[in-house]
Amino acid sequence: MESASLGSGSLESGHQKPVSQEPVWRFLITPRWLGWHLFMVVTVWGMGWLGDWQLRRALAGNGLSWAYTFEWPLFAGFAVVFWARTIRDEFRIRRGGGVAMLDQPGDDLPARIGVPVPPADAAEDDPQLSAYNAYLARLNAEVKGHGKWHGLR
Repeated sequence: MESASLGSGSLESGHQKPVSQEPVWRFLITPRWLGWHLFMVVTVWGMGWLGDWQLRRALAGNGLSWAYTFEWPLFAGFAVVFWARTIRDEFRIRRGGGVAMLDQPGDDLPARIGVPVPPADAAEDDPQLSAYNAYLARLNAEVKGHGKWHGLR
């Protein structure tokens, strides 16, 4: 049995795993991501500045500003968490650990939404699942044009 080596991309079964020529993290320095990083720095700095401004107003006697003094740094923390999770998710996708992508997404889904794809024979084996899928298909057919006359679509 062959041993798995980290650099060559070989697996124990002898199959070759495709190895990318560039490191996975390289997407972080593309223009799109650099813009995203710059936006995050400016956003966090701005929220910190707003928190400091509210602190100075609160110390000057404005009681309502005390709430905003703590709210703006909290918003900045949420922004940093969102940014970090976005980067983590992109790493997972680029390493192949993301959800399966559909070749032809449905009419209502944007092209990049990943949808878990169940096995093809799952509905055939389970009568409850096939009845539920038929119910969902009927509901979808009933609401296809709904809202068209109300300016919703």
